[in-house]
Amino acid sequence: MWCIQEITTEYRERMYDILDLYQEPYDPKKPVIGFDEKPKQLIGEKRKLIPMKPGKPEKYDYEYIRNGKANIFMAIDFKAGKRVTQVTDRRTKRDFALYIKYLIDECYPDVDVI
Repeated sequence: MWCIQEITTEYRERMYDILDLYQEPYDPKKPVIGFDEKPKQLIGEKRKLIPMKPGKPEKYDYEYIRNGKANIFMAIDFKAGKRVTQVTDRRTKRDFALYIKYLIDECYPDVDVI
């Protein structure tokens, strides 16, 4: 728990609120959605791969070519078994806002609250 300096009473209360929310029965009008974003490096092989042979794994070199970067936004509605993924070139406030707007307008247009 490297990012939590101290488990305070307030932290504990908020944690239990979230855990209680996860235990509520599924309501399609009030989906509980987990969200994450992650920058990724786009890499390619610098040298040709040596193909797999019977009893021997494929071999590849540790050197690579950097082909840029991308960002992955992911929303997960665990109880409905639904994922919404979007890849963007950057990870700006505007990109985040557009993704959230897409979730609300296109993926969950008829819900009461997310």
